[in-house]
Amino acid sequence: MENALDPVQEQLLIERVQQHQDSAAFRLLYNQYFPKVYAYVGYRVPITEDTEDLVAETFLRVLKNLEAYEWRGEGSFAAWLFAIAHNLVSNYYRSHAIRQEQVDLSALDRLAEDPIRPLDVVSQRQRVVALQQLIRTLSPRRQEVITLKFFGGLRNKEIATLLGLDERTVASHLSRGLRDLYELYEQRYSMTQEGAFQ
Repeated sequence: MENALDPVQEQLLIERVQQHQDSAAFRLLYNQYFPKVYAYVGYRVPITEDTEDLVAETFLRVLKNLEAYEWRGEGSFAAWLFAIAHNLVSNYYRSHAIRQEQVDLSALDRLAEDPIRPLDVVSQRQRVVALQQLIRTLSPRRQEVITLKFFGGLRNKEIATLLGLDERTVASHLSRGLRDLYELYEQRYSMTQEGAFQ
């Protein structure tokens, strides 16, 4: 991944795209945000092909609507971009009526090309599914804040802008959400351990 853009660089790149349809400037913005958007959508949509389609559609909409975008300071572009991704994911679930608990095991198809042992891949995928299930027990707001923070890689300020919250409220949701996840994990882990020894 490329070095993080500071707000001034980001604003200049956006202006270059808006004023001159500068493809090199857009590519820099794309390279900056693609991993974060992919991680966020990939967490929310567990089918790889659908994730790829939604991420592509996100950036197509960004490019199509960037001319109308108005810079409002640091974090405003990330908030705008993730609002597009968030809306596409929401529309995806509405239109497909798909349960979010589905698990994509397409990674297993690539085992022959990967030196990682199959059991390691399965074990890692099981941990991801378990984490997803724990996160889904949180309130919708805390789910979204944690997903944006740890899967989307957004800063608290960007999350606050995106969700229309105060930064302190975002920090509170993160703190309480992580505490709740830890407690849920401890409950499930200790129950599993006790069951194993019976």
